Amino acid sequence: MCAIYGFLNYGRKVKNRVLKSILRELSISAECRGTDATGISYINNNEVITFKKAKPAHKVKLYFPENTKAVLGHTRMTTQGNEKYNFNNHPFEGRCGNDSFALAHNGVLYNDAELKKMYNLPETQIETDSYVAVQLLEQGEYLNAENIKRMAELVDGSFVFTILRNDNTLFLVKGSNPLTLYHFPTLELYIYASTRSILDKALKKAAFTCEFCEIEVTEGEILEISPDGSISKSTFEVKEKYHSLLNSYRWDISDWYGTEEIEEDDLLAICNCFGVDKEDVEFLY
Repeated sequence: MCAIYGFLNYGRKVKNRVLKSILRELSISAECRGTDATGISYINNNEVITFKKAKPAHKVKLYFPENTKAVLGHTRMTTQGNEKYNFNNHPFEGRCGNDSFALAHNGVLYNDAELKKMYNLPETQIETDSYVAVQLLEQGEYLNAENIKRMAELVDGSFVFTILRNDNTLFLVKGSNPLTLYHFPTLELYIYASTRSILDKALKKAAFTCEFCEIEVTEGEILEISPDGSISKSTFEVKEKYHSLLNSYRWDISDWYGTEEIEEDDLLAICNCFGVDKEDVEFLY
């Protein structure tokens, strides 16, 4: 379980210091989903710049220069690939022809080893399962929705991918993991995070109270937000294999909870004790 978050300031009406405050609060609020590493990527002069450290967000100073249009962020809870080796942490960088990009992933991929063999992907020191998504995208000539659709239909597991191209185009790719996106029309600003609770908490801490509307992103959808703020949507086929596994799974926690049946309200009441967001519990329930 990790968290993704970030913004696209397409109108450049919001001052840099305000965006830095929002990003800091987003990263700290996202610690409930991972404290092993923190990282961001942004675009400067059409080049992807990535900064990441194997530290919790509250111990990391996140910087981006004036006039930065978009930032892609990630806090990590390690599932595969030792976070002490910084190359295992998100975001990851990649290149498709003339397009360079950064990618961050929330979830777990189960067929990364299989895909590496099947598509003869190059050996790398990176051990994280998420990196196979970068390698699959790099097989394409362009970083576009069609290439992303191919990747999303090949990987097997739980995911939300966020991808930032070097022209400040932001892609949000929603599998079964949570994603919340707010649009502030008068400010010409998008802000997103893994869950609504992370987003709301961060905006409150940053004292950012402007009017917004929530943009729904459904499972199996690719949202492409252009540098001018316009949105286009496309879809991909969700793997039924993974859904079947989830649908057939049944929790049996009577041994440690002391009851034969646990109510959803009880789960929601105790989930924060284990660093789990209530939206994850609702999804599993």
